[in-house]
Amino acid sequence: MIKQHGLGILAAAFILVAGVLFNPFTADAEEFHWGFKKATGGTPPDAGASLNAMLDKHGAIYKGKPDEKVAYLTFDNGYENGFTESILDTLKKEDAPATFFLTGHYLKSATPLVKRMIAEGHGIGNHSYGHPNMANLSEKQMEEEWTKFDDLLNELTGVKRTVYARPPAGVFNDKLLAVGNKLGYRHIFWSVAFIDWHADKPKGRDYAYNNLMDQLHPGAVILMHTVASDNAEALPSFIQDARKAGYTFRSLDDLVMEYENIDSVLR
Repeated sequence: MIKQHGLGILAAAFILVAGVLFNPFTADAEEFHWGFKKATGGTPPDAGASLNAMLDKHGAIYKGKPDEKVAYLTFDNGYENGFTESILDTLKKEDAPATFFLTGHYLKSATPLVKRMIAEGHGIGNHSYGHPNMANLSEKQMEEEWTKFDDLLNELTGVKRTVYARPPAGVFNDKLLAVGNKLGYRHIFWSVAFIDWHADKPKGRDYAYNNLMDQLHPGAVILMHTVASDNAEALPSFIQDARKAGYTFRSLDDLVMEYENIDSVLR
């Protein structure tokens, strides 16, 4: 399985720093909620010209190449509810890399699982320390959210820092992406997602499996949560059936290298 943390620093070196000559928006404080029409029939979704331009300016990514059957597994973990161990078991059995975007609460409350993620070669992403609306914060507060998370991660696991960030609830703006770049973070959004974060309202294995398979497309960056049984139960079949359909699963380091047009040394 791919080891991400040492190579993540290499990936960070290719972050596109904020430009001052190009800004398609009148105010960088304008708030955006990430979302778009779901992918169908294997066709990748499109966020639209304006958002695509904003993301490209800062090297933020939400999908890979549209002509290559590759998928990237990511999980957002704000708290532990007993299903992450099963997900890690599946990833290990299927030899599939993933990145877990964690909060400070998760680091403190589920440290053994975080250490297992790292030991088994998965990436750790920065989902902020306290899960606030990052777009509403000052530059100093943004920095504190990311660095406080990284400091705790380093204290608990020895991992020096993260290089991939994801804003809580997908709320962002131009300023957030620019400040992240300045501090060495690249934002990773997603192109496949569904409502799966209600721990008290499980919808069953088939609900998760069907959503994943229906939205699967070349270059898919898949977002899942781990608080309900649905994803844990659907993941084995999804990975196996996606592979039967010709898909491979790669790491976010590979995605970044592809974005930067660098022939990844990981393959």
